Amino acid sequence: MHDLRPVFRFAPSPNGHLHLGHAFSALFGQEMARRAGGRFLLRIEDIDLERSQREFEAAIYEDLAWLGIEWETPVRRQSEHMRDYATAVQQLQALGIVYPCFDSRKEIAAAVESTGEAAPRDPDGAYIYPGLCRDMPRATAALRVAAGEAYALRLDMKKAMALAQAKLGGSLYFRSFGTDFSAETLGATPERWGDVVLSRKERPATYHIAVVTDDALQGITHVTRGMDLFAATDIHRLLQVLLDLPEPLYCHHRLILDPNGRKLAKSHRDKALRSLRAEGATPETIKDMVGFSCNW
Repeated sequence: MHDLRPVFRFAPSPNGHLHLGHAFSALFGQEMARRAGGRFLLRIEDIDLERSQREFEAAIYEDLAWLGIEWETPVRRQSEHMRDYATAVQQLQALGIVYPCFDSRKEIAAAVESTGEAAPRDPDGAYIYPGLCRDMPRATAALRVAAGEAYALRLDMKKAMALAQAKLGGSLYFRSFGTDFSAETLGATPERWGDVVLSRKERPATYHIAVVTDDALQGITHVTRGMDLFAATDIHRLLQVLLDLPEPLYCHHRLILDPNGRKLAKSHRDKALRSLRAEGATPETIKDMVGFSCNW
């Protein structure tokens, strides 16, 4: 008999130790799954093979279990499913909305800054790609790829949006839900990201492709994650429409900030859960530190 329960997930990357922000996100997701009478999955997003380490993955399992988080097994590890992501990229290529880009980050920055004007940036603060390779003849691009040049595959945002709107018969949107599960429809504007990168020569897919593919294959119905990924939902919804994937509901929870108002991050070496545990913290201490309560 098919299991019709809602499906939630927590999907950390094993490129460092979990901190308080991860603790809140995992606790939040598990609590929302409990309230919905749903399932709770753990996914290891280790598509970045250079930064991901097995020791960090092992620490994720240990830290979450210590917090009292329970998840279904087996755990999906992205590094074991590269073919799924490559297939998704190939589907987009077949639609004629993807093109190879041979420009390095340095070359893109130089081209943008040479105009002397205020350059548009995406929600993450990076320069929006100016489309230097967008109209390159296919034959020329094919020769450069065959010659072994480094390249990335980018989504032609203008063509992609036109196709998505035609498929929907209207504007692009996604559905957002709150802690009481009341839902609202929000407009999606992936154009603010420009021609996003879908894959690179050395990596079959970037985060955007991997996450929508995983969510579809795992039957995720409810995505709970931090507000720092709110804008990325525009891209994910676009890809879901283009690839004919199911549409999950999205809940973007508050972020855990440091005393200066900065989001906690592994890259800033914010104190890890295991360090707090070594100092005597308990799971209840952690819940108090992040203001977690089951009585919203």
